[in-house]
Amino acid sequence: MREHPFQEKVALITGSSRGIGSVIARTFSALGADVVITHRKEGGSSEAKGKRLCNEIRGGGGRALLLNLDISQKKSVHKAIIDTETHFGHLDFLILNAARAPFKPFERLFERELRDLVYTNYLGHIFCIQESISLLEKTKGKIVFISSLGSRFHNPSYPLGSMKAAMESVVRDCSESLREKGISVNGVCGGIARTDSFKTLRMYWDGIDRLPEGLFVTAEEIADVVIFLCGHESRGIVGQTLVVDKGLSNGLLRHIGP
Repeated sequence: MREHPFQEKVALITGSSRGIGSVIARTFSALGADVVITHRKEGGSSEAKGKRLCNEIRGGGGRALLLNLDISQKKSVHKAIIDTETHFGHLDFLILNAARAPFKPFERLFERELRDLVYTNYLGHIFCIQESISLLEKTKGKIVFISSLGSRFHNPSYPLGSMKAAMESVVRDCSESLREKGISVNGVCGGIARTDSFKTLRMYWDGIDRLPEGLFVTAEEIADVVIFLCGHESRGIVGQTLVVDKGLSNGLLRHIGP
């Protein structure tokens, strides 16, 4: 296997200043790709983390571009794609990782929260796909959506799960509609990872702390499957969402202790 199989490739990872997205960006860079790192809020902690990640990658000899991107705004998405083309000249991989939602039941969501839920976690991803098609068609590129187990299992305080489920359907549909353009579309459904959002999740999921350590998935394990789906070895996989959860979802009746 080549040491840098993604040399001269460009990967744009939305929501990549922290968490799983940042690990995906580091992994792409380690394999030779130029990476576009995005953060949502100017002047916030995510921008500071994005700058540190860019400096880390550049310090290691890689190339990285940091962009402010609010995927819920189509103009922001359009600008990010233009900036990517201007800086790197092309785009090979679009990783749809950004997500944003409150932890509360649907019946308690305010109208602005509902609109933000849909605009960020559904329309935003579609904006990214629409705006990047012309670039990805030129490189026969790949799109990978990052989903979660909330797309398949009920959690009363996780409205984001319904958006993840909708996007898994979009993965299936776009894999067919973009097939003639040579663009591959797949998804990765990640299990429970100890990222920043886990600190919040544990407040709303009674018993999650009692899960055996072996059932937690790492961000690196999710990133590895994203890399696989962007590589030649996955050429036979089309329109699928692969579950990466250490088998957690196979044991619905699993005993997790007192």
